[in-house]
Amino acid sequence: MPKVIFTIEYEIPADKKDEYISVIKELKSLLNTEGLENYSVYETKGKNHHYQEQYTFNSVEAYEAFDDDQNERINILINKLNDMTVEGSTKYTTLYELPGNNSQ
Repeated sequence: MPKVIFTIEYEIPADKKDEYISVIKELKSLLNTEGLENYSVYETKGKNHHYQEQYTFNSVEAYEAFDDDQNERINILINKLNDMTVEGSTKYTTLYELPGNNSQ
């Protein structure tokens, strides 16, 4: 089955960085949904306070079911992150692995 990578890019104000790091750490500890292979957060090189969350799912079905599997605390943390972002800076990308490109 092809994998799916879902990314969210955004900017966080400099004065919210500590709060942002705290929310990301808690979110990462809670994200153990079946089918989610990896969740990572990166800071964009050369762009202070620009970040990218990257979710790697083991199938299209796992990606599509992701929103349904979240608990209330995860929703609260995601809403906190949304409230912290600089308005207009958020960009979503969904990548589908090409057939024959996976190692399984």
